[in-house]
Amino acid sequence: MLKWTVIFLIVAIIAGVLGFGGIAAGAAGIAKVLFFVFLVLFVLSLISRGVGRS
Repeated sequence: MLKWTVIFLIVAIIAGVLGFGGIAAGAAGIAKVLFFVFLVLFVLSLISRGVGRS
């Protein structure tokens, strides 16, 4: 499960750089959406990992 958490974090960071950095102007909207989607998945992974331990 930690593997997926790290993958979601990396994808969220890449999407954020593309979306907020202006590197890919044509895909900025898609990158911003992906950033928030994967950020939410990252947080949910952390929460489910914490709930699973208790």
